[in-house]
Amino acid sequence: MSLAFCGSENNSAAYNVDHGVLNNGCFLDALTVVPHVFLLFITFPILFVGWGSQSSKVHIHHSTWLHFPGHNLRWILTFILLFVLVCEIAEGIVSDGFTQSHNLHLYMPAGLAFMAAITSIVYYHNIETSNFPKLLTALLIYWILAFVTKTIKFAKYTEHGVGLRQLRFCITGLLSLLYGLLLAVEINVILGRRYMCFAHPTEVKPPEDLQDLGVRFLQPFVNLLSKSTYWWMNTFITSAHRRPIDLKIIGRLPIAMRALTNYLHLREAFEAQRKPQGALPHGPKPIWRALRQAFGRPLILSITFRFMADLLGFAGPLCISGIVHHISKENRTIQPPMRLLGIYFISSEEFLANAYVLAVLLFSALLLQRTFLQASYYVAIETGINLRGAIQTKIYNKIMRLCTSNMSMGEMTVGQICNLVAIDTNQLTWFFFLCPNLWAMPVQIVVGVILLYYLLGISALIGATVIAVLAPVQYFVATKLSQAQKSTLEYSSERLKKTNELLRGIKLLKLYAWEHIFCQNVEEMRDKELTSLKAFALYTSISIFMNAAIPIAAVLTTFVVHVHLSEDADLSPAVAFASLSLFHILVNPLFLLSSVVRSTVKALVSVQKLSEFFSSEEIGDEQEPKATLPTISTNNSKYQAVPLKVVNRKRPDRDEWKSYGLQEDHEEEAFGLCDEDICIKITSGYFTWTDGPPTLANIDIKIPFGQLTMIVEILSSPPTPSLKSVLLFMAGKLLCNAVLLLDRKRGSVAYASQKPWLLNTTLVENITFEMPLIKQRYKTVIEACSLQPDIDILPQGDQTEIGDRGIILSGGQRQRISVARALYQTTNVVFLDDPFSALDIHLSDHLMQEGILKLLREEKRTVVLVTHKLQYLPHADWIIAMKDGTIQTEGTLKDIQNTEPELFEQWKTLMHRQDQEFEKEMVAESMSTLERKNLRRTMYSREALKTEDEDEEESVESEDEDNLSQVMRHRTTIPWRSCGTYLSSAGLILLPLLLLSQLFKHSFMVAIDYWLAHWTSHVIAAKIEATGRNCTSAQECGFSHSSYLLVFSVLCCLGIILCLVTSVAVEWTGLRVAKELHRSLLSNIVLAPMRLFETTPLGSLLNRFSSDTNTIDQHIPATLECLSRSTLLCVSAMGVISYVTPVFLIALFPLAIICYFIQKYFRVASKDLQQLEDTTQLPLLAHFSETVEGLTTIRAFRYEDRFRKRLLEFTDANNIASLFLTAANRWLEVRMEYIGACIVLIAAVASITNSLYNHLSSGLVGLGLTYALMVSNYLNWMVRNLADMEVQLGSVKRINGLLKTEPESYEGLLTASQVPDGWPQQGEIQIQNLSVRYDSTLKPVLKHVNAHINPGEKIGICGRTGSGKSSFSLAFFRMVDAFEGRIIIDGIDIAKLPLQTLRSRLSIILQDPILFSGTIRFNLDPEMKATDSMLWEALEIAQLKPVVKTLPGGLDAMVTEGGENFSQGQRQLFCLARAFVRKSSILIMDEATASIDMATESILQKVVMTAFADRTVVIIAHRVHTILNADLVIVIKRGLILEYDKPEVLLEREDSVFASFVQADK
Repeated sequence: MSLAFCGSENNSAAYNVDHGVLNNGCFLDALTVVPHVFLLFITFPILFVGWGSQSSKVHIHHSTWLHFPGHNLRWILTFILLFVLVCEIAEGIVSDGFTQSHNLHLYMPAGLAFMAAITSIVYYHNIETSNFPKLLTALLIYWILAFVTKTIKFAKYTEHGVGLRQLRFCITGLLSLLYGLLLAVEINVILGRRYMCFAHPTEVKPPEDLQDLGVRFLQPFVNLLSKSTYWWMNTFITSAHRRPIDLKIIGRLPIAMRALTNYLHLREAFEAQRKPQGALPHGPKPIWRALRQAFGRPLILSITFRFMADLLGFAGPLCISGIVHHISKENRTIQPPMRLLGIYFISSEEFLANAYVLAVLLFSALLLQRTFLQASYYVAIETGINLRGAIQTKIYNKIMRLCTSNMSMGEMTVGQICNLVAIDTNQLTWFFFLCPNLWAMPVQIVVGVILLYYLLGISALIGATVIAVLAPVQYFVATKLSQAQKSTLEYSSERLKKTNELLRGIKLLKLYAWEHIFCQNVEEMRDKELTSLKAFALYTSISIFMNAAIPIAAVLTTFVVHVHLSEDADLSPAVAFASLSLFHILVNPLFLLSSVVRSTVKALVSVQKLSEFFSSEEIGDEQEPKATLPTISTNNSKYQAVPLKVVNRKRPDRDEWKSYGLQEDHEEEAFGLCDEDICIKITSGYFTWTDGPPTLANIDIKIPFGQLTMIVEILSSPPTPSLKSVLLFMAGKLLCNAVLLLDRKRGSVAYASQKPWLLNTTLVENITFEMPLIKQRYKTVIEACSLQPDIDILPQGDQTEIGDRGIILSGGQRQRISVARALYQTTNVVFLDDPFSALDIHLSDHLMQEGILKLLREEKRTVVLVTHKLQYLPHADWIIAMKDGTIQTEGTLKDIQNTEPELFEQWKTLMHRQDQEFEKEMVAESMSTLERKNLRRTMYSREALKTEDEDEEESVESEDEDNLSQVMRHRTTIPWRSCGTYLSSAGLILLPLLLLSQLFKHSFMVAIDYWLAHWTSHVIAAKIEATGRNCTSAQECGFSHSSYLLVFSVLCCLGIILCLVTSVAVEWTGLRVAKELHRSLLSNIVLAPMRLFETTPLGSLLNRFSSDTNTIDQHIPATLECLSRSTLLCVSAMGVISYVTPVFLIALFPLAIICYFIQKYFRVASKDLQQLEDTTQLPLLAHFSETVEGLTTIRAFRYEDRFRKRLLEFTDANNIASLFLTAANRWLEVRMEYIGACIVLIAAVASITNSLYNHLSSGLVGLGLTYALMVSNYLNWMVRNLADMEVQLGSVKRINGLLKTEPESYEGLLTASQVPDGWPQQGEIQIQNLSVRYDSTLKPVLKHVNAHINPGEKIGICGRTGSGKSSFSLAFFRMVDAFEGRIIIDGIDIAKLPLQTLRSRLSIILQDPILFSGTIRFNLDPEMKATDSMLWEALEIAQLKPVVKTLPGGLDAMVTEGGENFSQGQRQLFCLARAFVRKSSILIMDEATASIDMATESILQKVVMTAFADRTVVIIAHRVHTILNADLVIVIKRGLILEYDKPEVLLEREDSVFASFVQADK
């Protein structure tokens, strides 16, 4: 057939120009080509030559991006223009189908217009990004020409009587309007930027964010296309393959999204509600109003997008109905269209009756629907994240003004405040994300029911009722699920507490062979947790079952009723499959209902909690002088009177953020006349924690300037409140009514609290505390606080991170760092609150001499020292003595000697006693040395696995850091082995059941839909047959629905049963795996050698039992179910489409490749971003808890602004990670849903063609299209779940790594029955050529040791730190590897004994006393073998009987975790009693007296010499004088025995090492 622009028909009217060229339809179309050709020719050289050559050389950076006026409107109009042009092309093609020849003018101009529209927006984008508006002249000319030509065409159509019934008339009018609007936008750019017709063009700079190259989150700045498709994320996501994503890569937040910006918006919203009296309203309502005002607009935008997406979602079922209806028509003849101006015109009805047109419209609707849906999600989540940042900042600001008496009096805890930040703010974020559903769900349900009623009549309402009736059941199940989860959490916390105890005391448990008892305790708690988990699994499986079964039940009910209501019921494929799709749409909002309602309730509760917190008491700021002081006019007075009237009031409105910088604000106040030598003076002080009776009353004190003032107690008076009261002006902690005089220039003060407060940062940063590092000063402070030896032990020196609250340090080390911080500051005033409380006498003395008396005095700083150490009183320049909350006396020591002689004598006696204590203390190895030793052990175990990055990429990196490609390859691989481990743990019954039930379920789902297609196709065939045989209905001709309905009902029922089986199988599999993995993990850990616990941080092991176990318990089953469902649905959908139209397989291949690469890139980026979000949240929460705990210190230092600034950094870091993760998820979903839309288009076109030309049944076409729609829904879920599963399988991998740990060799050559019952009876020990090491890869710690210990002998072992003393004691218990030699006890080689038997027959008292939570009885005898009399006897021997007798319950009195309700000395005595209860003939004391006071040590020594007189005792000595009475002494050096003899013999030898130790100890 010949081809011509105006057609090649004979005598064609298309060429008739008798009435003028403008009255010829073909010429009008040709005229509209001119603007498009002009634009294409003009822009081609600029686009491809100009920018093409430029882009190859230089990339235009986003710092030049600038949106011209009307930017978004231009993009929207262009999108609409493109859609209308697609309709014009389609209309032209359909119209051309009625002629014999091809009339190119009907669709070719529209095609050129489509190309020109795309070119125009590409051209505009390039001009905009390069900020060169003069080149927009070409577009201006194009819009003028296009508008003029379209308007001429529209006018001629009107003139010739073409009206609204003709589709081309409407399209032409619409195009004319669009070109006119785009012309107006272009003129607006000229007026805005003045690039032509004006002498001086407007100079505009890009936004501040884009000039900052650190801002890489570009969503707010890119064009509309990039915004809606997240195109700007492409390079970011693909780069994750080459390099892991970290905070440096994701950059900073744009200014509008930062926590500070959003906080200011929120504060403005709160301020707008301020009443005329100046007060803010209380309660949750003002918070909701403020949130609405600050964040309501973007939420309305999100709701609008959601409405549009939901309405467009109904296009799917309607288009399926139209397509199937079109191809199942018996008579496809359409009335010929009318012909005007020599061309054909068709109506919109005729246009929409075309199946291909409907396929294209369905594709367009799907693209738009998915775009709007993802835009709604993104805007809602972004708003939630912005809100979270603002609320967290407001909470922090409130904390800074919080009256700390709330926490001191127990009204508010650190945990509650952290919960507000961690849980309640996230509840609000989640509520904002689900909020659009609240508004969209009713609309979705109403429209869905109306459309179902339109298709099926009254039976649709019955089907919808089934869904509606089951929705409350779903809500009930969701509520029960929430309760089960809460219950599980409680049991989980209790189990973790017991596991923590087990791991902390594992050394003792192994030495006493009690590990199985404690393991059993954990297992018992785990069983309770599993019972709760069973309930959780049951309700989860019911929820999954209902999600899958309700649509089947609704469809079955509807079709059964529909068939029975009317004998001649219309059950065509068009109706059946459109209804099927509508039911799937209708089910979603009803299932979401439970989530939305629960989220709303939680949000209401959270806002109530926030309201209570914001209304809590703050430190007051009103200053009402109670005493009138004469003021002086001079401005150079050094001091000021600060009359304080601090009143606690409920002030939720104190949100002033005076300075976000780091400047200190010095308030200008009236200067008071006072003594030049007085730094601080309190007159008539009245201090109380609450509104009750005063803690301190009638306080009149003065602190001399530049001198050392000591505050001491008399008898029972608490000295600390006095210090706190002085700190009031800085910290605002107490209610007070006083006049306080202090140095006007004070600014901040340095403060060391009684309970040391440390930051989770490096040691050097803890000491400098935001001050610049001055090396000489830093060195002096370190020396004064005796910190250098401790720093030397730390793996990174003073750059070592010391952990949350200084967790890796001892109390004394924490105290000295806290004091070092106060000394390092350059403030005039230093407050030290009992700094010697955790220090031994040597460190105290050194700190006093070097730190306070030397360093601070030399600098003429005012020092206020609260202390119990009276021996330092002679050094004080001024002393304040307190008693019962009042000042007893003040003055110099000499003044007090004269005025209070009795008090002075009392002090003198106490000073003498403390000096004696000083003399008794050992010089050679002080407490600090022991601390350092413990620290060395702690740091060794921490450093062995310092950073716990067990993920696969890290393990590869450690092997070969340079091989980056290998690391990256490892990161992209799905951990199939871990998946295999998980599934294989399910067992031989559950695993096949799980797999087969899933396969059968989806097979039946396909069978149900296939049978529906078969049934409905036969309905059509029966109707056609009935028409041919002149029957009034198909039933008259013998057709019956009953047989089809019966099979359909059976299939549906089987499908529902299989849904139940599948949901139960997946949850029970998860439960079984959780049980097996935890049991294996616990038993493996307990049986593991001590080496594992020494080289693995405790936190790492606890994480296996907490977060990893929780992931396996609750998250993996749900993800596995979701992944298997979405994958099998996609696979079954692809199978059905391929069966219906085999040609689809050709298109499937490239789509599958695209999907593969998208998921490959996304998984890596998503994993990195999830980890980044988690890791940025931890410092944020830690910062909140640190701030609350150190509030007094922060206020004293006046560092509120610095800490606020740090908070903003932490919040923004967490928010940017969350935003990038959200954008990455949207990036994936948009692409997957676009691919889904392409699958729908290809399937539709292929099935329509197959039906028209190969007579494919209309039922199968409906089936294929329904499944194609399903694919677009489930593709992104498949990839998302795959990414989640990959992250979650990391937990299985980490646990599996620990399961491979080789256990200790518990078996021996002898069985337990072969060992004599009373062994060892004598306690004789022979050590023959013994060499031991901690691991086969390490050097020996004991070398060729030989010794013989007779029964009942007391052996003392001494040596310097690291000589091998402790290793000697551990060798008896086979805790170390004895690779050479042997130990024989009472004639039996211990290597031949079962490990459990050996350890159960020996006793040991360790250096660190360990008690467990439970009763005293349990702590003494966990095996429950001893009688009460035996236990009381042991307590009496340990001199603890009086203490235990006074406790409620006696032996059944409770011991708190770690034995915190007993002193250190009492805990050590309990350990002694525990050793006595065992009554073994051999006792080993491993530095048991190292960490106890002298009194407890003397008790221990006495007990050992009397109660253990007949037993063999091996004493590893800490203080050498403790082994002077031993029978034999062994001196060890570097693993070798240096000396071995009686102590008196060794003391007589001049060159004896032992003698030198004793000499040093005196």
